[in-house]
Amino acid sequence: MSLPLLCLFLIQQLLLTLGEMTHQSCSDYWEPSTYMKADIIIGAFIPIYITLEISEANKITFEKKPDPVEIPLERWKNYQYLLSLYFAFEEINKDIHLLPNVTLGFHLYNAFNSHRALEGPLMWLSGRNEFIPNYKCKTQHKALAIITGIRPEFSAAVGTLLEVYKVPQVTCGTFDSVLSNKDIYPSLYQTSPKDTALSQGVISLLEHFDWRWVGLFVADDLKGKEFLSDMKAEITSEGICVAFTENLQTNWKIHLMSGVGLVNLKKHTQVNVYVFYGDIDDLLFYFLNNEIMLIRNKVWIMAKANLVYLESVLYESKDLMNFFEGSFSFSKNINIPGFKHFLEALTPSQYPGDLYFHKFWLDNFHCSPPPLLCGNSKPCPLNTSLKTKQEKDLMITSESSVSIWNAVYAMAHALHEMLLRKTEIASQKDANQDRLLPWQLQPFLRKIQFTNTAGDQISFDKNKNHMAKYDITNIMEYTSHYSCLVKVGEFVSKSPQDHNLFINEVLIKWPSNFNQTPQSVCTQSCGPGFWKLVEEGRPACCFSCVFCPERHISNQTDQQECIPCPIQEYPNPERNNCLPKSVTFLSLEDSLGMTLVCTALCFSVSTAVVLGIFLKHQDSPIVKANNRTLSFILLISLLLCFLCSFLFIGQPSTASCILQPITFALTFTLTLSTVLAKSITVILAFSLVKPGRTMRRLFVSGIYNSVIPLCVLIQLTLLGVWMGTSPPYVEAGAHSAYSYIIILCNKGSVTSFYCVLAYLGILALGSFTVAFLGRDLPDTFNEAKLLTFSMLVFCSVWVTFLPVYHSTKDKAMVAVEVFSILSSSAGLLGCIFFPKCYIILLRPDKNSLKCFKNKS
Repeated sequence: MSLPLLCLFLIQQLLLTLGEMTHQSCSDYWEPSTYMKADIIIGAFIPIYITLEISEANKITFEKKPDPVEIPLERWKNYQYLLSLYFAFEEINKDIHLLPNVTLGFHLYNAFNSHRALEGPLMWLSGRNEFIPNYKCKTQHKALAIITGIRPEFSAAVGTLLEVYKVPQVTCGTFDSVLSNKDIYPSLYQTSPKDTALSQGVISLLEHFDWRWVGLFVADDLKGKEFLSDMKAEITSEGICVAFTENLQTNWKIHLMSGVGLVNLKKHTQVNVYVFYGDIDDLLFYFLNNEIMLIRNKVWIMAKANLVYLESVLYESKDLMNFFEGSFSFSKNINIPGFKHFLEALTPSQYPGDLYFHKFWLDNFHCSPPPLLCGNSKPCPLNTSLKTKQEKDLMITSESSVSIWNAVYAMAHALHEMLLRKTEIASQKDANQDRLLPWQLQPFLRKIQFTNTAGDQISFDKNKNHMAKYDITNIMEYTSHYSCLVKVGEFVSKSPQDHNLFINEVLIKWPSNFNQTPQSVCTQSCGPGFWKLVEEGRPACCFSCVFCPERHISNQTDQQECIPCPIQEYPNPERNNCLPKSVTFLSLEDSLGMTLVCTALCFSVSTAVVLGIFLKHQDSPIVKANNRTLSFILLISLLLCFLCSFLFIGQPSTASCILQPITFALTFTLTLSTVLAKSITVILAFSLVKPGRTMRRLFVSGIYNSVIPLCVLIQLTLLGVWMGTSPPYVEAGAHSAYSYIIILCNKGSVTSFYCVLAYLGILALGSFTVAFLGRDLPDTFNEAKLLTFSMLVFCSVWVTFLPVYHSTKDKAMVAVEVFSILSSSAGLLGCIFFPKCYIILLRPDKNSLKCFKNKS
């Protein structure tokens, strides 16, 4: 069936509904109630015949009595409520174990309009159709209790009135928390328990397929509002967002006459899953007004579906069958044992005294049951039944009918218990023994608990957990003209904290445009390496994916924040895993380390060669000049300086970290003190030629020989304080590098380290000053100029060392230290000894006293 045919199908239902207005002759026999005679009567206020005022003049203002001018709508669906009453009472009267020797009947009033909610109860209290408030005209057929439904607002209004008379009231509508307040309604009992299992089941299904961005279509009635409230109360905590909420008008035929504008949903292209709660007719009307049939390829979750009626609707229209293909429906296995057979066997002559029954056949099948004939209608054949008429709407058992059936049985069981109790405590002195009063039924209703023939536990304890079970069916195309509903799972809820979802994904058939499970998200999930950044003012499901910052990772999907890697690990380039850092240090495998080692070896060999040359030519004038012993000491100390650089290369250990500052400080102290001693020697030696006995005594006494031990002793004191208070130790610098851990020697006490350097700086400055003062002395065998220039190089190296050392980190600091040791030591070696070696090896003619004398 195409879209125009669908419109025609709905309009045809409207015309059939309005066609009943032609039977005006039958309105003369209209009464607002129907009656079933019995020993004990139960009152019932149920909407059997829904009506609507057709003019502004007929709106109720409470200034005068309203006129009964109505347009009846959908009476054949609501008439099942009355049939469920007939079925329940007849079934109870046939039961020999329940209320034996007592018949149970009802007095039903049509509760069709919330504005006229108290009209029926006032008629019932007055005992006549023309109600007289506060007067009881008849008491012989007075009802012992009341059944109301199916709207809670109607039950609340009736309960307020009947509470004055302590009449117990059992409601058949949706559970309402207001009605459960015993302080306001102590005599009111609700058949339907508070059930949030349906919303939990829908949310569980959304979570199972990871659908996070959904649209809600909810009927604009009390049940729809409660479902929407339950959904919104739980859906946010599960990380699911509602893209939009559309309230569907329930009286769609009325709005079809008046015209209703609905919201266009074409802009919500990212929403692939719609949750619908309401009657399928309401959704069809929405389709017609909103052109939603053009929006294909969506998955519908129908939370309130009658499978038989849904199958019949899909069978009528191929467009609807294609549209709902791949969708899901939640449905309870609603069943009243024997009720279907009761409906199928229903004949026109079944209830001749019930005018509603007469109107039902007249409106639906256009024939008049005996004995009343309305207008020009033909009489109904006596052998016809609802089974032969194939009235699908009436044959589908509704939840309200089940609630009415349970309410009747609850009344019967309470009456049974009350009668048993009265029999046990009966006394001949009690004059009013046979009379039953409404308030006497209250304690029995309050404690009633039984299992109906369908296997359901019925009680009025609001704190009791009621197990709910929903079948989940998938709509799939069976043939080109027929679709079938296949059960693919179920949802079982024993309590709000105990529920389970079972889904067989193998059986599911998705809409034709999806090759796999469809996605319904506002933003695609943030994969590993990213974290979710929720923007202000947008739903939590609409977010941005941000790459994890340095040293952080995310190894799961949709992480709220990145986690830092441990100190000994670093993130990979994708930022989804932490990798162990490799250990590194200034080693021989590094090109820098190898270069420094080779340089140290070359300088060490060079120093050893110079020492050998000086030993070989120790008796030559140039070696003997300026104290030959000090020259040997200086060469040995320089050799130790070059060798001590090897302690800085390789993997640090506790021993090497302690030996590094000790050997460095002592060898350089020895070197600088020797240079200082040589400078003093030069000055004292040339001072002998000048008058004065003081310098002569100093030179003869050998005071320059005490300079070296004194300087070394001071340095040893500083080193002792350093090593005793805060010695160096091995440190793993995990934060200094990205992908590796650098092992370094921590200086321990930085103050002690700089005190040692400061002391060496004082020695260097003193040596430079003394040598500078002797620069103008005769230089034939005088090395004052050489000492001055060597100390200038030495001081330049170490002054440059300080800023460079602080500007580098990791193993570059170690390399700067080694380079400064080698360059300063090489400066001393080259400036002091290479010129002498040049004379010894290449200009031996200048290495003699004769040359010195000739020059003089």
